[in-house]
Amino acid sequence: MLAQLSTRFQRGILPALAAAAALVAAPALAATCGNDAAGFARWKQEFAPEAAAAGIGQAGLSALANASYATRTINADRNQTGVKYALDDFIRIRLGSLDSFASQARQRLNQNPAFYQSLQQAYGVPPGILLSIHGMETGWGRNMGSENVINSIVTMAYDCRRSDFFVPHALAALSMVDRGMLSTGQIGAFHGELGHTQFLPGNALRYGRDGNGDGRIDFSDQSDALASTAYYLQQMGWQAGQPYQEGTANFRVLNEWNAATVYQQAIALSAQRIDG
Repeated sequence: MLAQLSTRFQRGILPALAAAAALVAAPALAATCGNDAAGFARWKQEFAPEAAAAGIGQAGLSALANASYATRTINADRNQTGVKYALDDFIRIRLGSLDSFASQARQRLNQNPAFYQSLQQAYGVPPGILLSIHGMETGWGRNMGSENVINSIVTMAYDCRRSDFFVPHALAALSMVDRGMLSTGQIGAFHGELGHTQFLPGNALRYGRDGNGDGRIDFSDQSDALASTAYYLQQMGWQAGQPYQEGTANFRVLNEWNAATVYQQAIALSAQRIDG
């Protein structure tokens, strides 16, 4: 997880929230960012009117007020090394081997083939791609993180190094609290990624889909997370029925999920084995 964080630049943050953040972030109104915990409480007080102006309601504002400075998130962010492995080493470290990884994925596919078929029919994304992403992100749901999502995302919005990128995601997370899509106790990865496929909140809010038909979107639910992942890839330009190996248009779409080339290559190679 940590090795990929410096390359995770998922696009498509909710435009309305991003625009609102830009409007209220004029120099005279902008909350004062910081580089340690000392100014965090003051920043939250200053940021609250910005959040309210962006449409955040009482539940979201309460979540902001109660957020704690996430020291582990800051430490993780400042000690990233990036994805620098050769492809063979990356596969060995992350997957074990392509054959063993694909075998586990096919077992999952065979447990509910109709579900994956329905996603392919709806969004054009084949099962192998979704299973590869799911397996590489969280080990098919076994490890969805250890950090409080609100604490992590709000801390990153406060931190001067990354505030421009994370403020819209923080607003999205607070909006999700308002809508009942995210609890204040939700656990995710170090930078606020959540659920089975590790969506950042801005993307979760915009691309979330109800995959199990219960009328709500919950990224800790596998069906919702995978439907959202398939929809995201479709919206990024995935072409149904077309190849996805390196050099194709669909392979370039994988860059929208993760900008590390070895990550994209591993997804495509393992998906090819899964899809047969």
